[in-house]
Amino acid sequence: MAIELLGKILIFDNDGQRLGGRLVEVEAYIGEDDPACHACRGQTPRNAIMYGDPGFLYVYFTYGNHFMLNIVTEKRGFPAAVLLRGIEPLFGIDQMIKNRGVDKITEIASGPGKMAKALGITTAQKGLDVTGKKFYLADDKSAIGQIWQSPRIGLTDGKDKLWRFYIADNPHVSKMPRYALEVASPIDISKRRFH
Repeated sequence: MAIELLGKILIFDNDGQRLGGRLVEVEAYIGEDDPACHACRGQTPRNAIMYGDPGFLYVYFTYGNHFMLNIVTEKRGFPAAVLLRGIEPLFGIDQMIKNRGVDKITEIASGPGKMAKALGITTAQKGLDVTGKKFYLADDKSAIGQIWQSPRIGLTDGKDKLWRFYIADNPHVSKMPRYALEVASPIDISKRRFH
């Protein structure tokens, strides 16, 4: 599911103002056996939404500073979600620049915490239906170019899994640490099944 989100247009209606852009970077978190997944220790009040139906937002606060925006992806009872790591801004750019306090368009949403702040996403949006009118995804069928995979970023456990996917050479993708750069590689989506 994660790779299928790349290139889709994310739109968030923030109090009547349409904000969003093209998804260029995502990460998969899959099941209780994934040590980096919030479900690795079982169901809790915080992660309960991951055990519910797919297609809903899972938003959490981390590092005392950032909100992280995820979409629940698997069938009810199996906890999995895709972290939305970056968008190429298309709508409400001026407002997103203001929300972030930056000048460069490539700094608006090139990372998961940046993206949530640019959009004005907080835990208040946790549980929103991604097929609703407030938050939704659209497909404009645009060609997106080569997709690459790498290890997930910012983890201690589960770094070995190549479950981060991004659009190559897109300036709105977040900066990668050396360990991820060293093993990043292009993928042939016609020959693999992705999460």
